[in-house]
Amino acid sequence: MNRSEFILATAVILFVAFCLGWFASWLVNRFTRVTKADIGELERMAQSLHEAEETRDQAITYLQQREAEMTNQLSQTEAELRAAMDGLREARREAEELRSYIERKNV
Repeated sequence: MNRSEFILATAVILFVAFCLGWFASWLVNRFTRVTKADIGELERMAQSLHEAEETRDQAITYLQQREAEMTNQLSQTEAELRAAMDGLREARREAEELRSYIERKNV
């Protein structure tokens, strides 16, 4: 094999390798390409996720407001209970004073 044949054989081998590489690259690109349908589906999923996050945030806000309202109502109820218990205690004391006054007057 002389020098010209060697150069020609090397050139053919390199050209075939280039063609095989280009074809492999084209195949990979063809199978991994994202289609418009896939992009549309991704956009719908992103929109659904965004709406779900907004709904979750609204639910959290509502629950926090309800918790604050319920805590306030509980505090008010406890204050009313303390006031009622104090009034009952005072009424029992007055009733006891009246009983002892009546017993002293009846003796």
